Amino acid sequence: MPRSSATAHELNRIGLFAGLPGETLQRLAKAMEREELAPGAVVIREGDPGDRFYVVFAGMLSASPYGFGARTVLRPGDYFGEVALAMGMPRTATVSAISPAVVASCDKATFDELIRPLFADDAED
Repeated sequence: MPRSSATAHELNRIGLFAGLPGETLQRLAKAMEREELAPGAVVIREGDPGDRFYVVFAGMLSASPYGFGARTVLRPGDYFGEVALAMGMPRTATVSAISPAVVASCDKATFDELIRPLFADDAED
């Protein structure tokens, strides 16, 4: 599937990014790669190195952590991949598309610069 940049409008619908200034959203949008997924497509696999952060724009995905039993369903507005990037550890779950889906992702450098501080703000509240 062809990949393209995300848009600031799409990112603004992700709750985590709602408070970002327009200029930051624009920078983040340019850095994020949009990807269309077919049902069954695996986005990340548990145990793999964490190198990207993802947000869900459309469709539904399943997150299955090993040994924890219950699957989590990810929907538009959700995000994943932050644990491996923030903690410098392997992926803690396998995430795959349940339905046709659209996600956007960014690399670790972009995550560290523009997204990671948002988690620090959450922790202080």
